[in-house]
Amino acid sequence: MDEIPWFEYDEDDLDVAQRAFVDVLAERAGSWLVDPLDTVVLPSACTFDGQLIVYLDIGDPQRNQGVLTVGAHFDGSTVRGGELHNQDFTIQQSANEFAFEAAGTPTELGNGVAEWFEAVLARPLVRWEWHHEGRTYAVRYEYADTGRGLCEGFETPLAPDALRKRMAADGVIRGRGRINRAGLGQPDVIARVRGAHPDQ
Repeated sequence: MDEIPWFEYDEDDLDVAQRAFVDVLAERAGSWLVDPLDTVVLPSACTFDGQLIVYLDIGDPQRNQGVLTVGAHFDGSTVRGGELHNQDFTIQQSANEFAFEAAGTPTELGNGVAEWFEAVLARPLVRWEWHHEGRTYAVRYEYADTGRGLCEGFETPLAPDALRKRMAADGVIRGRGRINRAGLGQPDVIARVRGAHPDQ
């Protein structure tokens, strides 16, 4: 069976500058702890702004859960990156901590984006879980160094009855609010997903 390359593309879909940019990323990605299928190239003919987009899906393989999509828009001489919307791949302006901008040659920009991806991958990502009767009813992914939440979920039918009633009274039910982590009490599990925990 053939090995899947990182940042795979069809040569006919990219111009010379785009190939040079992506080839640097593909070479660097070989040392990352990511699945090649989580590294994606969207040719400029397929994007809303006519720019090449490269992105990386960061997930939790233990729970088969997508957590964050980061990527960069490349126009041949400049690149802008950040957290991307996971469907239209626009840069999310509200997530400034992931912002990246640079200008240069395709090779310089490929190396710059690779370093940026590596820095994002190195951050201490953790999963908090709350259990009831042996099942997980709430989960939250966050960066341990800042406490910034990335995504979360709450399974109302699995939660303790008293908690469901309290959260419903507070307006925190499916589709109406976010998890109030403090309202859940201490998690039953805090698991490292990526990077080193800041206390280690």
